[in-house]
Amino acid sequence: MTAWIDELIAEATAAVRERSDQRVAERFERCFADTLHSTMTPMPDGTVFMLTGDIPAMWLRDSSAQLAPYLHFAADRPELADLLVAVNRRQLDAIALDPYANAFNAEPNGHGHHDDRTDASAWVWERKYEIDSLCYPLQLAHDLWLATGRSDHLDDRYHAAVTAAMGVWRTEQHHEERSPYRFQRFDAPLSDTLVRNGLGPETAFTGLSWSGFRPSDDAARYGYNVPGNLFAAVTLAGVETIAVDVLDDEVLAADARSLRLEIEAAIDAHGVVSTDRYGDVYAYEVDGFGNALLMDDANVPSLLSLPFLGWCAPDDARYLATRRFLLSDDDPSFFIGSAARGIGSPHTPPDHIWPIALAMEGLTSTDDAERARLLDTLLRTDAGTGVMHESFHKDDPATFTRPWFSWANAMFCEFVLDVVGLRTHVRRPVPRGA
Repeated sequence: MTAWIDELIAEATAAVRERSDQRVAERFERCFADTLHSTMTPMPDGTVFMLTGDIPAMWLRDSSAQLAPYLHFAADRPELADLLVAVNRRQLDAIALDPYANAFNAEPNGHGHHDDRTDASAWVWERKYEIDSLCYPLQLAHDLWLATGRSDHLDDRYHAAVTAAMGVWRTEQHHEERSPYRFQRFDAPLSDTLVRNGLGPETAFTGLSWSGFRPSDDAARYGYNVPGNLFAAVTLAGVETIAVDVLDDEVLAADARSLRLEIEAAIDAHGVVSTDRYGDVYAYEVDGFGNALLMDDANVPSLLSLPFLGWCAPDDARYLATRRFLLSDDDPSFFIGSAARGIGSPHTPPDHIWPIALAMEGLTSTDDAERARLLDTLLRTDAGTGVMHESFHKDDPATFTRPWFSWANAMFCEFVLDVVGLRTHVRRPVPRGA
């Protein structure tokens, strides 16, 4: 990479320092530099291959989420916009190659989980189907356009990726009857494989789109991941806008709108649960048979993240009811300890809190005191490393998972930019049914 990256890091850090304190600025600088210096590899085809940390593969979800804090600077820096577009082009090509895969190799070398029983090519590191893995690159393409005004990445490869993604989402509305997808991993925890000989959790038709795995890469208990479907609806709104305003493609616009309205109606009909204590709240997973899982997961899309995703405003009544549940003892993934309180994930050990969830709690809060507390918690719980981790123990931050997790660093930066008023690109909710 070139000198402009160091200039960007220095300028962004100086702007943060002017509006905060030295402790915040130093942590921001280190985390902001991480993705730019450590995760990106330019490829011969002009795209960029991107790691999320200590695993040599490119996750569609993580590589998109890691870029969030850089969108706020891309309009004034063509070199940065070029870099983000190069990552996005590789993501879009990957979706067209295999829309059921979640992580890819830099070349067709067959590295990864090659013993899995699924229809994977040598390009694929892992083929756990997660609805959000398709959302992220398409939403990044939309965000790049909004943030920079560029549309050169909204080309044939974008159209091919959108077509592949929407085709899968429609197929998976009828998972039992139409899905070709199967996934089995042997000699592994149950969270790493799908039941029913790889077919996954059984569902009845609802209009929601099935997902075998959660954003955590863990197998779903019930087949319809609600935050994933909410994110898909937001993503489809972006596809519709691009189809109208950039591509002049009425057919694509109508198709995206139709699918979005189906998913939105299904969320209202099947994704909401009435509780005695909190009122109507969003479920995390449902199956169409009346079963619902009330919890959240630190990985985004989460129920906590809905305003960040652009599904609703932070003061939306149903979201606030859901939030009260999520940040309570009734949420099995919410932990309270002597060092911190926050949401974790079944993906990591019990009693472990995720910095991503703490940052997301702050990004979706309208309470300045709460945001200040969360920022202080993030600064205090890095175990002296100067970076964010995947998770840490609620009573002992020195006990943590994954020493290098670039997505967590990026979410810390996004939160800091929000706190100091430098977060310029914020998704606004699209009126449902519009």
